[in-house]
Amino acid sequence: MTDTNGSGGPLVVDDPVRGLFRVHRSTMTSPELLQRERELIFDRSWLYLGHESELPKAGSFKTRTVAGRPLIFARDHTGRIRAYLNACPHRGAQVCREAQGCAKRFTCFYHGWTFANSGELLTVPGDEAYGEGFDRSELGLGEAPRLEAYRGFVFVNFDRGAVDLPAYLSGACEYLDLLVDQNPDGMEVIGGTQEYSMRANWKLLVENSIDGYHALTTHATYFTYLKDLGTDLSMGVSGTARQLGNGHGVIEYAAPWGRPIAHWEPRWGEEVRQDLDRLRDELVARLGQERAIRIAERNRNMVIFPNLVVNDIMSITIRTFEPITPDYMTVSAWALAPRGEAPELRARRLDSFLTFLGPGGFATPDDIEALEVCQRGFRTWREMEWSDLSRGMTNAHPGANDELQMRSFWRRWNDLITGAPAAAEPVPTPTGAAR
Repeated sequence: MTDTNGSGGPLVVDDPVRGLFRVHRSTMTSPELLQRERELIFDRSWLYLGHESELPKAGSFKTRTVAGRPLIFARDHTGRIRAYLNACPHRGAQVCREAQGCAKRFTCFYHGWTFANSGELLTVPGDEAYGEGFDRSELGLGEAPRLEAYRGFVFVNFDRGAVDLPAYLSGACEYLDLLVDQNPDGMEVIGGTQEYSMRANWKLLVENSIDGYHALTTHATYFTYLKDLGTDLSMGVSGTARQLGNGHGVIEYAAPWGRPIAHWEPRWGEEVRQDLDRLRDELVARLGQERAIRIAERNRNMVIFPNLVVNDIMSITIRTFEPITPDYMTVSAWALAPRGEAPELRARRLDSFLTFLGPGGFATPDDIEALEVCQRGFRTWREMEWSDLSRGMTNAHPGANDELQMRSFWRRWNDLITGAPAAAEPVPTPTGAAR
Protein backbone atom coordinates (compact mmCIF):
# COMPACT_ATOMS: atom_id res chain seq x y z
CA MET A 1 0.00 0.00 0.00
CA THR A 2 1.33 3.44 -0.94
CA ASP A 3 0.27 6.84 0.32
CA THR A 4 -0.62 8.01 -3.20
CA ASN A 5 -3.61 7.88 -5.51
CA GLY A 6 -2.33 4.80 -7.35
CA SER A 7 -0.60 6.79 -10.06
CA GLY A 8 2.14 8.09 -7.82
CA GLY A 9 0.40 11.39 -7.17
CA PRO A 10 -1.07 12.89 -4.00
CA LEU A 11 -4.41 12.08 -2.44
CA VAL A 12 -5.08 15.74 -1.62
CA VAL A 13 -4.10 18.80 -3.64
CA ASP A 14 -3.93 21.78 -1.27
CA ASP A 15 -2.83 25.07 -2.82
CA PRO A 16 -4.01 28.13 -0.82
CA VAL A 17 -2.02 30.48 -3.08
CA ARG A 18 -4.13 29.51 -6.10
CA GLY A 19 -7.22 28.87 -4.01
CA LEU A 20 -7.34 25.21 -5.10
CA PHE A 21 -8.28 22.20 -2.97
CA ARG A 22 -9.02 18.78 -4.45
CA VAL A 23 -9.45 15.27 -3.07
CA HIS A 24 -8.69 12.17 -5.12
CA ARG A 25 -11.76 9.98 -5.43
CA SER A 26 -9.83 6.80 -4.70
CA THR A 27 -10.08 7.97 -1.06
CA MET A 28 -13.77 7.03 -1.28
CA THR A 29 -13.37 3.64 -2.97
CA SER A 30 -10.13 2.00 -1.83
CA PRO A 31 -10.29 -0.97 0.59
CA GLU A 32 -6.59 -0.46 1.33
CA LEU A 33 -7.18 3.13 2.37
CA LEU A 34 -10.07 2.09 4.61
CA GLN A 35 -7.75 -0.33 6.38
CA ARG A 36 -5.24 2.48 6.88
CA GLU A 37 -8.03 4.68 8.23
CA ARG A 38 -8.87 2.03 10.78
CA GLU A 39 -5.25 1.80 11.92
CA LEU A 40 -4.13 5.43 11.70
CA ILE A 41 -7.35 7.31 12.48
CA PHE A 42 -9.94 5.22 14.32
CA ASP A 43 -7.41 3.33 16.45
CA ARG A 44 -5.72 6.59 17.54
CA SER A 45 -8.45 9.25 17.78
CA TRP A 46 -10.87 10.08 20.57
CA LEU A 47 -14.20 8.54 19.57
CA TYR A 48 -17.61 9.31 21.01
CA LEU A 49 -19.10 6.53 23.15
CA GLY A 50 -22.18 8.11 24.73
CA HIS A 51 -23.56 10.73 27.08
CA GLU A 52 -23.42 10.33 30.84
CA SER A 53 -27.19 10.91 31.10
CA GLU A 54 -27.77 7.62 29.28
CA LEU A 55 -26.56 5.84 32.43
CA PRO A 56 -28.87 7.34 35.06
CA LYS A 57 -28.01 5.03 37.96
CA ALA A 58 -25.53 2.44 39.16
CA GLY A 59 -25.77 -0.70 37.06
CA SER A 60 -27.10 1.07 33.93
CA PHE A 61 -25.53 -0.04 30.67
CA LYS A 62 -25.73 0.34 26.89
CA THR A 63 -23.99 -1.79 24.29
CA ARG A 64 -22.28 0.11 21.49
CA THR A 65 -19.87 -0.48 18.61
CA VAL A 66 -16.93 1.94 18.37
CA ALA A 67 -14.14 1.56 15.81
CA GLY A 68 -15.49 -1.89 15.00
CA ARG A 69 -15.20 -3.03 18.60
CA PRO A 70 -18.22 -4.14 20.67
CA LEU A 71 -18.26 -2.22 23.96
CA ILE A 72 -20.36 -2.11 27.13
CA PHE A 73 -20.94 1.51 28.13
CA ALA A 74 -21.75 1.08 31.82
CA ARG A 75 -21.99 2.69 35.23
CA ASP A 76 -20.65 0.35 37.91
CA HIS A 77 -21.97 -0.06 41.45
CA THR A 78 -19.89 2.90 42.65
CA GLY A 79 -21.31 5.20 39.98
CA ARG A 80 -18.12 5.21 37.90
CA ILE A 81 -18.56 5.20 34.12
CA ARG A 82 -16.74 2.35 32.37
CA ALA A 83 -16.12 1.18 28.79
CA TYR A 84 -15.74 -2.60 28.82
CA LEU A 85 -14.62 -4.62 25.83
CA ASN A 86 -17.65 -6.80 25.17
CA ALA A 87 -15.72 -10.06 24.84
CA CYS A 88 -15.37 -12.82 27.40
CA PRO A 89 -11.74 -13.38 28.47
CA HIS A 90 -12.47 -17.12 28.40
CA ARG A 91 -13.30 -17.83 24.74
CA GLY A 92 -14.23 -14.45 23.29
CA ALA A 93 -18.04 -14.54 23.20
CA GLN A 94 -19.85 -11.23 23.68
CA VAL A 95 -20.66 -11.14 27.37
CA CYS A 96 -23.61 -8.75 27.08
CA ARG A 97 -26.08 -9.30 24.23
CA GLU A 98 -28.78 -6.84 25.33
CA ALA A 99 -28.92 -3.33 23.86
CA GLN A 100 -29.45 -1.73 27.26
CA GLY A 101 -30.51 -2.43 30.81
CA CYS A 102 -29.48 -2.32 34.45
CA ALA A 103 -27.49 -5.16 35.99
CA LYS A 104 -25.31 -5.96 38.98
CA ARG A 105 -23.45 -8.56 36.96
CA PHE A 106 -22.92 -9.84 33.42
CA THR A 107 -22.97 -13.56 32.63
CA CYS A 108 -21.54 -15.03 29.43
CA PHE A 109 -24.16 -17.40 28.03
CA TYR A 110 -21.53 -19.65 26.39
CA HIS A 111 -19.88 -21.12 29.50
CA GLY A 112 -21.46 -19.14 32.32
CA TRP A 113 -18.56 -17.01 33.48
CA THR A 114 -20.02 -14.15 35.54
CA PHE A 115 -18.57 -10.67 36.03
CA ALA A 116 -19.45 -7.83 38.39
CA ASN A 117 -20.57 -4.56 36.82
CA SER A 118 -17.20 -3.26 38.03
CA GLY A 119 -15.48 -5.82 35.77
CA GLU A 120 -14.18 -8.45 38.23
CA LEU A 121 -14.64 -12.14 37.46
CA LEU A 122 -17.02 -13.46 40.13
CA THR A 123 -17.79 -17.10 39.33
CA VAL A 124 -16.57 -19.82 37.00
CA PRO A 125 -18.68 -22.99 36.71
CA GLY A 126 -16.54 -26.00 37.68
CA ASP A 127 -13.58 -23.86 38.68
CA GLU A 128 -12.16 -26.84 40.61
CA ALA A 129 -11.00 -28.13 37.21
CA TYR A 130 -8.43 -25.34 36.93
CA GLY A 131 -4.89 -25.51 38.25
CA GLU A 132 -3.08 -23.24 40.67
CA GLY A 133 -1.97 -20.93 37.84
CA PHE A 134 -5.58 -19.93 37.18
CA ASP A 135 -5.86 -16.39 38.59
CA ARG A 136 -9.34 -14.82 38.56
CA SER A 137 -7.88 -11.36 39.20
CA GLU A 138 -6.28 -11.50 35.75
CA LEU A 139 -9.49 -12.53 33.98
CA GLY A 140 -11.88 -9.65 34.51
CA LEU A 141 -13.56 -7.76 31.70
CA GLY A 142 -11.12 -5.83 29.55
CA GLU A 143 -11.54 -2.07 29.20
CA ALA A 144 -10.89 0.52 26.50
CA PRO A 145 -7.36 1.83 27.10
CA ARG A 146 -8.55 5.43 27.60
CA LEU A 147 -11.88 6.88 28.70
CA GLU A 148 -12.50 10.57 29.37
CA ALA A 149 -15.49 12.91 29.38
CA TYR A 150 -16.07 16.56 28.57
CA ARG A 151 -19.25 18.31 29.78
CA GLY A 152 -21.08 14.96 29.89
CA PHE A 153 -19.87 13.68 26.49
CA VAL A 154 -17.94 10.44 27.00
CA PHE A 155 -15.15 9.40 24.62
CA VAL A 156 -12.82 6.41 24.33
CA ASN A 157 -9.41 6.08 22.74
CA PHE A 158 -7.61 2.83 21.90
CA ASP A 159 -4.20 4.56 21.94
CA ARG A 160 -2.79 4.74 25.47
CA GLY A 161 -0.39 7.47 24.40
CA ALA A 162 -3.02 9.84 23.00
CA VAL A 163 -3.26 13.44 24.19
CA ASP A 164 -5.89 14.20 26.82
CA LEU A 165 -9.42 14.75 25.58
CA PRO A 166 -9.67 18.55 26.10
CA ALA A 167 -6.46 19.06 24.10
CA TYR A 168 -7.83 16.84 21.34
CA LEU A 169 -11.18 18.66 21.25
CA SER A 170 -9.36 21.97 20.94
CA GLY A 171 -11.73 24.64 19.55
CA ALA A 172 -14.67 22.22 19.61
CA CYS A 173 -14.83 22.78 23.38
CA GLU A 174 -16.25 26.25 22.76
CA TYR A 175 -19.19 24.81 20.83
CA LEU A 176 -19.87 22.01 23.29
CA ASP A 177 -19.90 24.69 25.98
CA LEU A 178 -22.46 26.69 23.99
CA LEU A 179 -24.63 23.61 23.84
CA VAL A 180 -24.37 22.57 27.50
CA ASP A 181 -24.69 26.12 28.82
CA GLN A 182 -28.21 26.33 27.38
CA ASN A 183 -29.57 24.92 30.62
CA PRO A 184 -28.37 25.46 34.22
CA ASP A 185 -29.55 21.95 35.14
CA GLY A 186 -27.58 20.25 32.37
CA MET A 187 -28.52 18.23 29.32
CA GLU A 188 -29.82 14.72 28.79
CA VAL A 189 -30.19 12.27 25.94
CA ILE A 190 -33.84 11.52 25.27
CA GLY A 191 -34.62 7.80 25.18
CA GLY A 192 -34.53 6.19 21.74
CA THR A 193 -31.94 5.76 19.02
CA GLN A 194 -32.16 6.35 15.29
CA GLU A 195 -30.25 3.61 13.45
CA TYR A 196 -29.90 3.36 9.70
CA SER A 197 -27.30 2.78 7.01
CA MET A 198 -26.29 4.09 3.62
CA ARG A 199 -24.24 2.84 0.71
CA ALA A 200 -21.66 5.60 0.74
CA ASN A 201 -18.20 6.26 2.09
CA TRP A 202 -18.20 7.56 5.67
CA LYS A 203 -16.28 10.72 4.74
CA LEU A 204 -19.14 11.81 2.51
CA LEU A 205 -21.33 12.08 5.59
CA VAL A 206 -18.64 14.17 7.30
CA GLU A 207 -18.74 16.61 4.39
CA ASN A 208 -22.53 16.63 4.17
CA SER A 209 -23.00 17.28 7.89
CA ILE A 210 -21.20 20.64 7.76
CA ASP A 211 -22.22 21.67 4.24
CA GLY A 212 -24.51 24.72 4.08
CA TYR A 213 -24.18 24.96 0.30
CA HIS A 214 -26.47 22.02 -0.48
CA ALA A 215 -29.45 22.99 1.69
CA LEU A 216 -31.60 24.99 -0.75
CA THR A 217 -31.24 22.52 -3.61
CA THR A 218 -31.06 19.12 -1.92
CA HIS A 219 -33.81 19.95 0.58
CA ALA A 220 -36.03 21.89 -1.81
CA THR A 221 -39.13 19.99 -0.63
CA TYR A 222 -38.59 21.14 2.94
CA PHE A 223 -38.04 24.74 1.93
CA THR A 224 -41.25 24.62 -0.11
CA TYR A 225 -43.00 23.34 3.01
CA LEU A 226 -41.57 26.23 5.05
CA LYS A 227 -42.64 28.72 2.40
CA ASP A 228 -46.17 27.32 2.46
CA LEU A 229 -46.20 27.93 6.23
CA GLY A 230 -45.34 31.59 5.59
CA THR A 231 -41.65 31.39 6.57
CA ASP A 232 -39.38 34.13 5.21
CA LEU A 233 -36.72 32.34 3.13
CA SER A 234 -35.03 35.44 1.75
CA MET A 235 -31.91 35.13 3.92
CA GLY A 236 -31.25 31.46 3.09
CA VAL A 237 -28.54 29.87 5.27
CA SER A 238 -26.40 32.82 6.35
CA GLY A 239 -23.41 32.51 8.66
CA THR A 240 -19.74 31.65 9.11
CA ALA A 241 -17.41 28.67 8.93
CA ARG A 242 -14.55 27.87 11.30
CA GLN A 243 -11.77 25.33 11.53
CA LEU A 244 -11.41 24.23 15.15
CA GLY A 245 -8.12 22.34 15.16
CA ASN A 246 -7.32 18.62 14.88
CA GLY A 247 -9.66 18.25 11.90
CA HIS A 248 -12.78 19.56 13.63
CA GLY A 249 -14.96 22.13 11.85
CA VAL A 250 -18.21 24.02 12.28
CA ILE A 251 -20.70 26.26 10.53
CA GLU A 252 -22.67 28.74 12.63
CA TYR A 253 -25.59 30.52 11.04
CA ALA A 254 -29.06 31.97 11.17
CA ALA A 255 -31.63 29.90 9.29
CA PRO A 256 -35.24 30.31 8.22
CA TRP A 257 -36.45 27.34 10.26
CA GLY A 258 -35.47 29.09 13.50
CA ARG A 259 -34.70 27.71 16.96
CA PRO A 260 -37.00 26.67 19.82
CA ILE A 261 -35.66 29.36 22.18
CA ALA A 262 -35.75 32.16 19.62
CA HIS A 263 -39.03 31.76 17.76
CA TRP A 264 -42.64 31.40 18.81
CA GLU A 265 -45.60 30.53 16.61
CA PRO A 266 -49.24 31.33 17.48
CA ARG A 267 -50.28 27.70 17.07
CA TRP A 268 -48.17 26.79 20.13
CA GLY A 269 -50.30 28.86 22.49
CA GLU A 270 -49.61 31.54 25.06
CA GLU A 271 -48.19 29.10 27.63
CA VAL A 272 -45.34 28.20 25.27
CA ARG A 273 -44.65 31.89 24.66
CA GLN A 274 -44.26 32.38 28.40
CA ASP A 275 -41.90 29.39 28.62
CA LEU A 276 -39.73 30.79 25.82
CA ASP A 277 -39.64 34.24 27.39
CA ARG A 278 -38.61 32.69 30.70
CA LEU A 279 -35.82 30.70 29.01
CA ARG A 280 -34.42 33.75 27.23
CA ASP A 281 -34.53 35.84 30.41
CA GLU A 282 -32.71 33.11 32.32
CA LEU A 283 -30.01 32.88 29.64
CA VAL A 284 -29.42 36.62 29.66
CA ALA A 285 -29.25 36.77 33.47
CA ARG A 286 -26.85 33.83 33.70
CA LEU A 287 -24.64 34.30 30.64
CA GLY A 288 -24.99 37.93 29.57
CA GLN A 289 -26.79 39.43 26.59
CA GLU A 290 -24.23 38.62 23.86
CA ARG A 291 -23.72 34.95 24.75
CA ALA A 292 -27.42 34.42 25.43
CA ILE A 293 -28.40 35.77 22.02
CA ARG A 294 -25.77 33.60 20.34
CA ILE A 295 -27.14 30.49 22.03
CA ALA A 296 -30.78 31.37 21.40
CA GLU A 297 -30.64 32.63 17.83
CA ARG A 298 -27.80 30.83 16.02
CA ASN A 299 -27.66 27.29 14.65
CA ARG A 300 -24.51 25.18 14.66
CA ASN A 301 -23.42 22.08 12.72
CA MET A 302 -20.12 20.67 14.00
CA VAL A 303 -17.94 17.69 13.14
CA ILE A 304 -15.51 16.41 15.76
CA PHE A 305 -12.88 14.42 13.88
CA PRO A 306 -13.31 11.78 12.72
CA ASN A 307 -16.95 10.70 13.02
CA LEU A 308 -18.98 12.68 15.56
CA VAL A 309 -21.56 15.22 14.39
CA VAL A 310 -23.31 17.57 16.81
CA ASN A 311 -26.15 19.55 15.23
CA ASP A 312 -27.48 22.32 17.48
CA ILE A 313 -30.39 23.41 15.31
CA MET A 314 -34.16 22.80 15.55
CA SER A 315 -33.34 19.90 17.82
CA ILE A 316 -29.93 18.93 19.19
CA THR A 317 -28.74 15.80 17.42
CA ILE A 318 -25.71 13.66 18.24
CA ARG A 319 -24.73 11.44 15.32
CA THR A 320 -21.94 8.92 14.83
CA PHE A 321 -21.18 6.58 11.96
CA GLU A 322 -19.10 3.46 11.47
CA PRO A 323 -17.45 2.55 8.14
CA ILE A 324 -18.12 -1.08 7.25
CA THR A 325 -16.72 -1.13 3.70
CA PRO A 326 -15.46 1.70 1.49
CA ASP A 327 -19.01 2.20 0.18
CA TYR A 328 -21.16 1.32 3.20
CA MET A 329 -21.64 2.77 6.69
CA THR A 330 -23.98 2.44 9.64
CA VAL A 331 -25.32 5.53 11.41
CA SER A 332 -26.62 6.10 14.96
CA ALA A 333 -28.23 9.28 16.23
CA TRP A 334 -29.67 10.55 19.50
CA ALA A 335 -31.61 13.66 20.57
CA LEU A 336 -30.15 15.81 23.35
CA ALA A 337 -32.35 18.18 25.36
CA PRO A 338 -32.27 20.40 28.47
CA ARG A 339 -33.18 18.61 31.69
CA GLY A 340 -36.55 19.72 33.00
CA GLU A 341 -37.67 21.12 29.65
CA ALA A 342 -41.34 22.15 29.38
CA PRO A 343 -43.44 19.31 27.86
CA GLU A 344 -44.57 21.46 24.91
CA LEU A 345 -41.01 22.38 24.01
CA ARG A 346 -39.84 18.78 24.42
CA ALA A 347 -42.61 17.66 22.07
CA ARG A 348 -41.57 20.19 19.44
CA ARG A 349 -37.92 19.17 19.81
CA LEU A 350 -38.75 15.50 19.28
CA ASP A 351 -40.97 16.37 16.34
CA SER A 352 -38.04 18.16 14.69
CA PHE A 353 -35.71 15.27 15.52
CA LEU A 354 -38.04 12.94 13.64
CA THR A 355 -39.59 15.03 10.88
CA PHE A 356 -36.45 16.82 9.70
CA LEU A 357 -33.40 14.85 10.85
CA GLY A 358 -34.89 11.37 11.23
CA PRO A 359 -34.28 8.59 8.67
CA GLY A 360 -37.85 9.09 7.41
CA GLY A 361 -37.89 12.89 7.72
CA PHE A 362 -37.56 15.79 5.32
CA ALA A 363 -33.75 16.04 5.32
CA THR A 364 -32.08 12.71 5.97
CA PRO A 365 -33.58 10.75 3.04
CA ASP A 366 -32.47 13.59 0.74
CA ASP A 367 -28.95 13.43 2.16
CA ILE A 368 -28.78 9.64 1.90
CA GLU A 369 -29.83 9.82 -1.75
CA ALA A 370 -27.27 12.56 -2.44
CA LEU A 371 -24.41 10.60 -0.85
CA GLU A 372 -25.36 7.32 -2.49
CA VAL A 373 -25.47 8.90 -5.96
CA CYS A 374 -22.05 10.43 -5.24
CA GLN A 375 -20.74 6.99 -4.34
CA ARG A 376 -22.15 5.53 -7.54
CA GLY A 377 -20.54 8.38 -9.45
CA PHE A 378 -17.20 7.48 -7.89
CA ARG A 379 -17.16 4.32 -10.00
CA THR A 380 -15.71 6.63 -12.64
CA TRP A 381 -12.79 7.63 -10.40
CA ARG A 382 -10.14 6.36 -12.80
CA GLU A 383 -11.42 8.71 -15.52
CA MET A 384 -12.75 11.55 -13.30
CA GLU A 385 -10.21 11.51 -10.52
CA TRP A 386 -10.84 14.60 -8.39
CA SER A 387 -13.52 16.18 -6.22
CA ASP A 388 -13.25 19.94 -5.66
CA LEU A 389 -13.55 21.58 -2.23
CA SER A 390 -12.16 25.01 -3.13
CA ARG A 391 -15.27 27.06 -2.43
CA GLY A 392 -14.45 30.13 -0.35
CA MET A 393 -10.74 29.34 -0.16
CA THR A 394 -9.78 32.90 -1.12
CA ASN A 395 -12.41 34.54 1.10
CA ALA A 396 -11.13 36.48 4.10
CA HIS A 397 -14.20 35.45 6.08
CA PRO A 398 -15.55 32.11 4.78
CA GLY A 399 -19.28 31.65 5.12
CA ALA A 400 -21.54 28.73 5.96
CA ASN A 401 -21.92 28.04 2.22
CA ASP A 402 -18.14 27.76 1.78
CA GLU A 403 -15.96 24.69 2.37
CA LEU A 404 -13.28 25.73 4.88
CA GLN A 405 -14.71 23.36 7.49
CA MET A 406 -14.40 20.40 5.10
CA ARG A 407 -10.85 21.34 4.16
CA SER A 408 -10.03 21.30 7.87
CA PHE A 409 -11.20 17.69 8.08
CA TRP A 410 -9.33 16.64 4.93
CA ARG A 411 -6.08 18.28 6.01
CA ARG A 412 -6.12 16.29 9.25
CA TRP A 413 -7.08 13.13 7.35
CA ASN A 414 -4.25 13.63 4.87
CA ASP A 415 -1.74 14.31 7.63
CA LEU A 416 -2.64 11.09 9.47
CA ILE A 417 -2.85 8.88 6.37
CA THR A 418 0.16 10.18 4.42
CA GLY A 419 2.20 12.19 6.93
CA ALA A 420 1.99 15.23 4.66
CA PRO A 421 1.89 18.46 6.69
CA ALA A 422 -1.22 20.57 6.24
CA ALA A 423 -1.04 23.76 4.22
CA ALA A 424 -1.75 26.96 6.10
CA GLU A 425 -5.11 28.63 5.56
CA PRO A 426 -5.32 31.21 8.35
CA VAL A 427 -8.85 32.39 8.98
CA PRO A 428 -9.70 35.20 11.42
CA THR A 429 -12.36 34.55 14.04
CA PRO A 430 -15.67 35.74 12.55
CA THR A 431 -17.35 38.68 14.23
CA GLY A 432 -19.61 37.48 17.06
CA ALA A 433 -18.14 33.99 17.20
CA ALA A 434 -15.99 34.50 20.28
CA ARG A 435 -17.32 33.55 23.70
